[in-house]
Amino acid sequence: MGNNEIRIAVGAAAVTVLLGTVAVPSATAEPAACAPRTVTTVTSGLGVLENLAFDGRGGLLVSDGTLAGDGALRRVAPDGTVDTVLDDVTGPGGIVVDGATAYLNVGNTTAAGLADTPDGTIDAVDLDTGERRTVATGLVMPNGLGVLHDGSFLTSRDLGAVGLSHVPAGGGEGAVLRTDLGSVNGIEVDGETVYTVTTFEGVNRLHVLDAGDLTGPVRSIDLPGPGLLQAPDDLTLGPDGALYIALNLAGAILRVDPETGETCRVAEGIPLVSSVAFGAGPGWDPNTIYTTGFDGTVRAARPAAG
Repeated sequence: MGNNEIRIAVGAAAVTVLLGTVAVPSATAEPAACAPRTVTTVTSGLGVLENLAFDGRGGLLVSDGTLAGDGALRRVAPDGTVDTVLDDVTGPGGIVVDGATAYLNVGNTTAAGLADTPDGTIDAVDLDTGERRTVATGLVMPNGLGVLHDGSFLTSRDLGAVGLSHVPAGGGEGAVLRTDLGSVNGIEVDGETVYTVTTFEGVNRLHVLDAGDLTGPVRSIDLPGPGLLQAPDDLTLGPDGALYIALNLAGAILRVDPETGETCRVAEGIPLVSSVAFGAGPGWDPNTIYTTGFDGTVRAARPAAG
């Protein structure tokens, strides 16, 4: 998601409409997998945090935006200290790390989405030297980001003319791939499978696509609860093969079995949670889900003791 103000306003405006909507029942997954997690703070006091990715060398990269002016790409250490990798970033969005390179969506702003302004880019940052270069242009409000097995990119747009865009391997001009999936947001790539979720629908959905046939058939799973009051944002694939989805307005993490569609909430009380990822690299627990939030806080949702 981009600017949090419009999302909160949309959610609030939908309360009256959706109070009469019957929520889709949430099935129960395995008890151990659904055990409530303990949420603690890693660091706070940052800006509007949009996305996160581990750099594999002991850092957690976060997209740090602002309500006015430029944001930054920052690096959080396991002890909560923060430094800046890249400043002067307008509308930092999705992050994907590939080896020593971090790819970052730029131009993920509400203004661009509503005005249909194609000023969005994907920038590459060399994590060894800090060098920045632009690898893709012509995108409108690039939010979620995924890198496919062939080196090409997928980006999502969840405001205005919503949909998925594709950028060829090696970079270049972005092109809209499909617009029939709704207000798609987070993107997770697992080999030949692409997962994405919608944010601003009466019933939000997890979509499952074939990376080799991205314009072909889609398998979709309805997510529980009144859609606009949940606002699914980002998602990640867990070590157990389940998808874990950040429910932004609900302030929770939803676990979804992509085979059966069974769901359960594994963490609550995470205000405006925007992104989720399991720990990776030195100092980060691989069984803990780390989150960013629009409140400027990085949190850890740790497994229940036991």
